Order: sequence, then C-alpha cells, then structure tokens
Amino acid sequence: MSLYRNAVWFLNGIHQYTRKGYEAASKDFEPQDLDVSVVGRSFMVTGANSGIGKSTAMAIAKKGGRVHMVCRNKDKAEEARAQIVSESGNTEVYIHIVDMSETRKVWEFAEAFKKQYPSLNVLINNAGCMVHKREMNDEGLEKNFSTNTMGVYILTQTLIPLLQKSRDPRVITVSSGGMLVQKLRVDNLQSEKGRFDGVMVYAQNKRQQVVLTQIWAKTNPVIHFSVMHPGWVDTPAVSTSMPQFHQMMGDRLRSVEQGADTVVWLALSRAAALTRSGQFFQDRRPVPAHLPLAWTHTAPKEIQTFMAKLENLSEAVQSLGPYKPQVV
Repeated sequence: MSLYRNAVWFLNGIHQYTRKGYEAASKDFEPQDLDVSVVGRSFMVTGANSGIGKSTAMAIAKKGGRVHMVCRNKDKAEEARAQIVSESGNTEVYIHIVDMSETRKVWEFAEAFKKQYPSLNVLINNAGCMVHKREMNDEGLEKNFSTNTMGVYILTQTLIPLLQKSRDPRVITVSSGGMLVQKLRVDNLQSEKGRFDGVMVYAQNKRQQVVLTQIWAKTNPVIHFSVMHPGWVDTPAVSTSMPQFHQMMGDRLRSVEQGADTVVWLALSRAAALTRSGQFFQDRRPVPAHLPLAWTHTAPKEIQTFMAKLENLSEAVQSLGPYKPQVV
C-alpha cells in the first residue's frame, strides 16, 4: 500500500511540482496581486541567506519591506544581505545570527526580538534541515525535529503576542509535498523507533508543520496562518541533502524564484489575506493536505497530545541556563 501511495505521490509531483508544473499553474496567476508596496511593514525570514529564503527576502526588500534575516552562518548572511541591499536599494535589511536547531537559543532570540522591536507583520518559517543520521542538539532533541518542528513552534509561539498587535499579521511556513505520504506520529517525535530514514523524518516534520498551522489558525484568529509546498526546487539544500534526486530531476527542478513565488504571494498580496486561515497552499492556491483516500488524517485526541508534548518540551527548554543573542 505504501509503495502504491508513494508512486501516486511521485507521479502527481512530476506533473505539478516541477518547473513545467509551475509554468502551467502560473497561467492562472493574477499579475496585479504583487503590485503592492509594503513600506513600513516588517518581515522576519528564517534561513534567509540562500535558496527560497534569500529569494523571498529579496522580493520583500524590492517592495520596500523591512527584512529581518534569521541565519545560522554570519559570513553567508552578510554576503546575502549585501546582494539584497545592492539589488533592491533597500537598506532596511537586518541580520540576526541564530541556529534554528538550538532550541533554547531560538526562544532567547524571540524573547529579545519581542522586547526590541515594536511590531512584526509577517513571520516566514523557511529554515529547515534534512540530517540523514540521528544527531542530537544540546537539549537532547533530534536535529531534524529540533530545526523543522521545535524551532518553528518556539519562534512562532513566542512571537504571536508581537504579531497580534501588528497590522494585518501573517505567519507562513514553508513545508513540503513530501508530508502528504506521512501521518502525524505522536508516539515517535524523536524518531527513536524503527530504522532512521532522514527523508521520511523530514516528511514527518513537514506534516507536523501542517498540523501546527491548522491549530494556530483556530486558536489565533487575528493572525492569518498558512503553510505551503514550494514544489521541487533547485536549491543548495536539495543538492546537498538529496543529491541523487537532484541529479535525476536536473532541469525539471524549479528555480528558486519559482519555489519562492507562493511564499512571496502569501506574505505580500491582499488576495492571500482574504483566504481562509490555516490552509495548505501550492502555486497560490489552497490544496488538500491529504491525498485522496489517504490514511494520513489524525484524530483530535492525537493532535491534543502532540500540542501538549511540544508545550512540555518548550517549557523544559526555557528552564535551562541563559544565552545572549547576536545581532549584526
């Protein structure tokens, strides 16, 4: 059954997630949706020094937005910032050095940011990782989970009060179509059971992001939440973490600008704000978060357990020792 499901997903991907899929979908885009100025609005983009994150930060800067780049690598961040400022002519681009896998430091950063800045209009959870062997962070959390799920959870939860008092607040999380073959597994958040498969762990984390988005949308009606699939994109992260897939797909992969298009649309356009909060998007359209006849739906009780586990982990991390965030 799982082989059949994965085959259906892959064939669907060949049609929809590739460069040709984007080109077909983009024929229905409204070009004027992005004819906007966002001067005075503040945007945070995690993983903003390369790939989809950098492309998103560039697009926002070109529209006049204030950009907070949250990056792990200082040198790469400064190089990306210089390029964004040069091409956009917008100097309101700020770097914050944070490793999203270091859960305590993510919380400390978000707390400091909330005190330092009066508003945040849009949070874009883009940073992610795919580690192929089981590694732990300093808090004893598995590296993929700590980056893709706990980092997103703690950053978003901590910044919700700041977002709520800002105008037209939005939270966008960059997920993956790979999550369509995963059911939320509440009993194995740290991937301790069974064989460790980095690709499937990543897909599970991406399902967790979709569930988080749906819950946040219900509990925070003032904020517009969305989660999206960028398609199969030619990024440094894909070439590093999935070299065989990258080589096999070659020119069929989307450009980073094509992959970032829906993130930018969700972040900037008025049309996006009019859609129902909590949905999963692909190429500027809400799409089902489950394959047809899928077994991937989760019972409400399991979702409650999942949220409680994240809250408990979050509280445990916050009780650890102090950290001083770096702002460049």
